[in-house]
Amino acid sequence: MKEKLLGGLETFAKAMVQPLMYLSSAGILMVIGVLLTNDILTGVIPFLKWEPIQIFGDLIYNCVMAIINNLSVIFAIGIPAALAKKEKHKAALIGFMSYFIYLTTSNTILTALEQLAEPSKMLGLIGTGQATILGIQVVDTSVFGGIILGCITGYIFNRTSQKTFKGALQIYSGANFSFICMFFVAILFGVAMNYVWPLAQQGIASLANVIKNTGTFGLFLYGFLERILVPTGLHHLIYTPFQFSDLGGVLQVGSETVAGAYAIVMTEMNMPIERFSESIYYMATGFTKMFGYIGIGAAFIHTAHKHNKKKVRAAIIPLIVTAALASVTEPLDFMFVFCAPLLFVVHSVISGLFIALLKIFDVTAFCGGNLLVSIIMNTTVGAAKTNWPVMMILGIVQILVYFIVFSFLIKKFNFKTPGREDEEIATDKEQSNKINSDTNIENIINGLGGKENINTVENCITRLRVNVKDESLINEDTINLTPNSGIVRKGKNIQIIFGLHVPDVRRSVADYLEAY
Repeated sequence: MKEKLLGGLETFAKAMVQPLMYLSSAGILMVIGVLLTNDILTGVIPFLKWEPIQIFGDLIYNCVMAIINNLSVIFAIGIPAALAKKEKHKAALIGFMSYFIYLTTSNTILTALEQLAEPSKMLGLIGTGQATILGIQVVDTSVFGGIILGCITGYIFNRTSQKTFKGALQIYSGANFSFICMFFVAILFGVAMNYVWPLAQQGIASLANVIKNTGTFGLFLYGFLERILVPTGLHHLIYTPFQFSDLGGVLQVGSETVAGAYAIVMTEMNMPIERFSESIYYMATGFTKMFGYIGIGAAFIHTAHKHNKKKVRAAIIPLIVTAALASVTEPLDFMFVFCAPLLFVVHSVISGLFIALLKIFDVTAFCGGNLLVSIIMNTTVGAAKTNWPVMMILGIVQILVYFIVFSFLIKKFNFKTPGREDEEIATDKEQSNKINSDTNIENIINGLGGKENINTVENCITRLRVNVKDESLINEDTINLTPNSGIVRKGKNIQIIFGLHVPDVRRSVADYLEAY
């Protein structure tokens, strides 16, 4: 039972990695877009104000944000492809079609029950519990819906894609049968989420009064929930009511009434007052984005295996910049929320704690999530009104807290954060172990007990991953006739380390199995 559970968790972890493997590259591109359109940088380098450059910068930024805003779609496609034992491209396509069916089901029910939310001019559908995905307005399950449906699709595809029928029904065999099954499953999933998810949304929204009425603890709870709910998309229901409704405060300016933390802060920015009101603390969700993610990224780099540090540094630094300058944290969040959920809980606690500390230390500085904008705004308004020097001190402290706590926990529990995954171990020697002959491929297959003993053949970044029927038939001496850098055995799951050229090995093995 334990082996089956661990095997299932390992399979899920591998499947989750596949849709996320491009986020580091997306982060690098986003940094370029942010820098090209940053007001401070364009002020220093006037050439960047040239309209074609600005359009190019906006194009890069908006295209990357389109990917990040549609992670649920990417999960719905990528997870089935990763879980499928055979015909991965068909599993991916069925995952995509199933997601469309799920979205359409959700929209159809909302329309029939006259429950479609009206978007506001300022926020659109944010805070309504609904969202527009691929042009379809649905109940907002964020990435959670894509992950669940992706896992269901992968499971059902593996169970049904080998089903065959005879006679006139033969056309419905294989992947066609999988699609038929998923058609109805996706409809049921859409119906279920339309009735179940709003209950979760209502539960989260009901916490607003608790946050409002519990002072400093309420601010801690506000920051904690805003982070811990990111993977579910329910975090919108935490900050939106405070930033854009009277829950975040009410300000009377002459004959006008201003409601919501955002509107109040923007109004007070130009008012001759000594300090900002306490509504500004509800804008402090950006504090951790500006500072904390620097510590998180530094911890990932510090704890990465020595031979992976350069690669991890190249991947993580752009994502730190993206979080600090663009307030986009999903690329870093999803690098550890599933492989180390304890870290994400600790992350949420620290985030909430520092919002509370801002109040304790009487800091009323603007923490909007963009470090450069925050520095400019706070220094312009002045220290007397914002107490921004203390904000900077707390920011440095938060960076150190994240770095120390994350580094300790990662090493203590051996979390597979970037650069620490088993499959990341690759050396120059491994990369030189090229597989070029049928003899080498035959050695691998024979060492695994022969073609009939092999269930599935996959690969990660550096390892050939094989599931066999009978592990007693494994002959490591035969496998080692082909140059490799190690064999890891976990029951029926065998991993052979070949290095970064392992995709070529996997293709050669698959071709050999298919040919013979």
